[in-house]
Amino acid sequence: MTETLTLFYIFSAILVFAALRVITARHPVHAALYLVLSFFTAAAVWLLLKAEFLAITLVLVYVGAVMVLFLFVVMMVDLDLDKLRKGFWQNAKVALPVGGLIVFEMTAILLRSFQVPETAVPLAKPISNTKALGQVLYTDYFFAFQVAAVILLLAMVAAIALTLRHRKDAKHQDPGQQVRVQAKDRLKMVRFPKKGEGA
Repeated sequence: MTETLTLFYIFSAILVFAALRVITARHPVHAALYLVLSFFTAAAVWLLLKAEFLAITLVLVYVGAVMVLFLFVVMMVDLDLDKLRKGFWQNAKVALPVGGLIVFEMTAILLRSFQVPETAVPLAKPISNTKALGQVLYTDYFFAFQVAAVILLLAMVAAIALTLRHRKDAKHQDPGQQVRVQAKDRLKMVRFPKKGEGA
């Protein structure tokens, strides 16, 4: 057994354990932390499979952004854990067939991926998968990549526009009016009579 295969089995065992703890942990914060561990372990497995781009994308996007936001929401919201656990086993009749189907699909994909076709020709000059992905993305799929970028930009602008809509129950500030204000408009000097003076 090679060193790479040994590391693969170790990381795979940690990944399976972390994934099971995500769905069996009683506290949502603990489940989120186990999910972070599963993301890091999956990234390590992808590094062993020489998929550096996917590994760094998983760490940067999911661990660095999505999970931080998820943890922030979970820790700030007062969750009623008893209410969340109520009716958990009632959904098992739907969850078990769906989970079994997902396991079947992943098994079929993994078994098929280990079959190396006989007509496979090795590359003359080995390059990293990140460079190969960039070459394909900016040549064969350049138009689709640009369309996806425009759609994501429109989604970002739409989200910002939705947050800036004027509502009647919201209070807004006018920066122009704040700049034009003078001290006499904000401050009024009132002289109170001293002790012993008449009104």
